[in-house]
Amino acid sequence: MALEVKVNEVDDVVVISLLGNLDTNTAPEAETEINKWLEKESKKMLVSLEETKYVSSAGLRVFLATAKKMTAAGGAVKFCSPNEVVQEILDISGFSSILDVKKTMDEAMASL
Repeated sequence: MALEVKVNEVDDVVVISLLGNLDTNTAPEAETEINKWLEKESKKMLVSLEETKYVSSAGLRVFLATAKKMTAAGGAVKFCSPNEVVQEILDISGFSSILDVKKTMDEAMASL
């Protein structure tokens, strides 16, 4: 299954929605899209996982790289709205304690 990357700007926050599977095949494309926004020096980024069906280790690496780049640039990135499958992947991998994951987009927006 392919991955669709949708990007919206809400006030000063870049909202990236990942629709589909984030895996070995789709992670490079997702990272390329995210990096375009990182280069624009956006200080606040929100990654919506609401429509993300699955995340592989390659996808987790994209999340980690994004968080590191944003932190290094003095910015912040939040992840929100993971479904049960994605939340379990984040929990088992330990990424839910590394990344800032919020239950809802409103909660994530409020914390930026």
